[in-house]
Amino acid sequence: MTALQGERRALQLPDGRSLDVYLAGPEDGMPLLFITGTPTAGIPFPPFLETLAERGMRYISFNRPGYGSSTRRPGRSVADFVEDAAAVLDHAGADRVIVIGWSGGGPHALALAALMPERVIAAATIGGVAPYPAEGLDYLAGMGKENIEEFGAALAGPEHLIPFKEREAPKLAVVTGAEIAAAFGDLIDEVDRGSLTGEFADWSAEIFREALREGYWGWFDDDMAFVKPWGFDLASIRVPVFVWQGGHDRMVPYGHGEWLAAHIPTARPRLFPEHGHLTLAVDSMPRIVDELLSVGR
Repeated sequence: MTALQGERRALQLPDGRSLDVYLAGPEDGMPLLFITGTPTAGIPFPPFLETLAERGMRYISFNRPGYGSSTRRPGRSVADFVEDAAAVLDHAGADRVIVIGWSGGGPHALALAALMPERVIAAATIGGVAPYPAEGLDYLAGMGKENIEEFGAALAGPEHLIPFKEREAPKLAVVTGAEIAAAFGDLIDEVDRGSLTGEFADWSAEIFREALREGYWGWFDDDMAFVKPWGFDLASIRVPVFVWQGGHDRMVPYGHGEWLAAHIPTARPRLFPEHGHLTLAVDSMPRIVDELLSVGR
């Protein structure tokens, strides 16, 4: 990794597993734990690091088990993420943090807010998925056909999900920036497609390639964790949670954001019909960070 990107470390855990950890910025800066989507790695986006650098902040991220070189943890739940996150924060010397969970990182950010409130100042989800089942939510409505197939396979069981991964993972494991928009297929419309150019397209492809470098099991375990009980109660959350959601999101539809905003007691809804799954992160990250910082001051 370059100086701007910071450094990557292999963190050895007491149970023998290892996690890929990414760190950047001043050690005494306000730490931000960035939780990546599904299936991606924690390699930071340079413009995001610039946003943090302007605010004197520190970037912390890691690959969930099964992604990159992080040791797989079969059968993990969303709540199991908290144990790994605590180990990473201890390693980084971060006592209290603000948290952003994008897409598949959203449920994991909510797990931290619910189960580790003494260390989480505030959290934000960007296009975060709702739990399954979610009463009153048509879970698959508005999803692109690829995610309808993926979630349908996860709900049907491992014997259905594995063939999906075996077919799709090899494509994303070698995707390039020039190919990434086409690779998303029906998961993006013209709004998100317009953001997949230049540096953002190249980074989006890179985090897929790195996540799937050694196989698809992290992706598999994420999906299975999403459709079983998460291991905590959203109603127990007491720290502020900003729920960011775009109306053009075909990966995690708008209804998921509306549902989360209605069921998290401390939710601060940021629902934008004009945005998509990708454009929210590309266009709004400085505001997302500043709102989180305002809670911590």
